[in-house]
Amino acid sequence: MLDAPKISHARFITFEGGEGVGKSTQVKRLLQNLQRHSIEAIRTREPGGTPKAEAIRSFILQGRSESWGPGGEAVLFAAARLDHVNQLIAPNLRNGTWVLSDRFHDSTRAYQGLTGGVDDKLIAGLEALALDGHTPDLTIVLDMDPDAAFKRVAERAVEDGLQVSGDRFEKEEIEWHKRLRDGFLRIAKDNPERCVVISAAQPEETLEAAIWKAASQRFPELLAGSQA
Repeated sequence: MLDAPKISHARFITFEGGEGVGKSTQVKRLLQNLQRHSIEAIRTREPGGTPKAEAIRSFILQGRSESWGPGGEAVLFAAARLDHVNQLIAPNLRNGTWVLSDRFHDSTRAYQGLTGGVDDKLIAGLEALALDGHTPDLTIVLDMDPDAAFKRVAERAVEDGLQVSGDRFEKEEIEWHKRLRDGFLRIAKDNPERCVVISAAQPEETLEAAIWKAASQRFPELLAGSQA
């Protein structure tokens, strides 16, 4: 049996969506699928991915930045993203390793920009600084009604014997989360060459298959590798 052909061009794939839609689970599943196809890949998250960015993540999600307002939080996210790109994302892509990120710049657009009301010019400026040209090759937007998403989170917490406490953003009112959902859908509509919207209101295995199909359609080399 011949080995699958080596895919030399690394891809950058991001996952976006509201709270509780299953991004982390699907990032792990896509990573496993890529590895089964002999593709070297890593997964990361935002905010986070590097020690400095993880420190900023803790500061924000504990609610300590809330008094700074959406503008201040946007600056913090950009600072974390700048380190994330420079120290982890860019080096891995240069080395031929695919990078999968649980959230990236679209989350700042949606949370602090379209939902939080931060001026588009400020968001764009921070984005240009932090990304340094490293725009994702594919963004999977997992879409789900916020009421259903939070119900799912609560049910899983009960199954695991955990309490639902909620971080800085999970504690926002449901109407806020509905605006957030609209924000992500608007981003996807404005960037059809990069974004694919997939319903997250389906079983994990079905969602996994839909994501693999979307990735294979965007990157035909995945299909070539599976046929080898």
